[in-house]
Amino acid sequence: MSGHSKWHNIQRRKGKQDAIRGQLFTKLSKDIYQAAREGGGNPDTNFRLKVAIERAKANNLPAENISRTIAKATGTLEGVTYEELLYEGYGPHGVALLIEIVTDNRNRTAAEVRHIFRKRGGSLAESGAVAWMFKRQGQIEISKAGVDGDELMMLALEAGAEDVIEQENAFVVATAPEDFKQVRVALEEAGVKYEEAELVYEPATKIELSDEALEEVYELVESLEACDDVQTVWTNVNMDDEEETD
Repeated sequence: MSGHSKWHNIQRRKGKQDAIRGQLFTKLSKDIYQAAREGGGNPDTNFRLKVAIERAKANNLPAENISRTIAKATGTLEGVTYEELLYEGYGPHGVALLIEIVTDNRNRTAAEVRHIFRKRGGSLAESGAVAWMFKRQGQIEISKAGVDGDELMMLALEAGAEDVIEQENAFVVATAPEDFKQVRVALEEAGVKYEEAELVYEPATKIELSDEALEEVYELVESLEACDDVQTVWTNVNMDDEEETD
């Protein structure tokens, strides 16, 4: 869930502030998209969307981006029909990738993504070649501050969660995809505040890479995330074990 420290370290070494800002915008847009997709495009009746929009505005995401993302999620952009796709591929060093796509032109998107893979030493794969390595799962991340782990465990399991995983600074509530919404709503109604709540693709096993190899994979992921039609990129790289250093 919180396996982004290595990405962060690479970004910091390269000094790519624009890339960091771009990835923040991608994440904010993804939060808005998922909220609108699940509960509709009206923030007055969709609390999760309201919170996502407020967070986006606080981080200076342009209003045009917010409106376009909601339109994509709800299918209300006049004259345009969007579809959701899942691309599968291999990156450098045999890394497996799943790419969530939202596009109004699958031929254009396929060409763009294929070009990025070729440029960065990877390749698109046939449907099913990579997806079996990942499990679809709901994950809700809750800061440990002021939270009783035992009480959270009882509340989450009663609401239908599969497990509550303790990490260094957070608890992660894991759910089946079909139970994600009801568990999240139950936590909200109980007054539990969460840092992140999303459906993820969790790899069954993770591979270790050297720093040099990881940078190659990072370049591919960064290029894919820069594509307007790409919502999220998932990999089976282990990014959880590196401490940040100056």
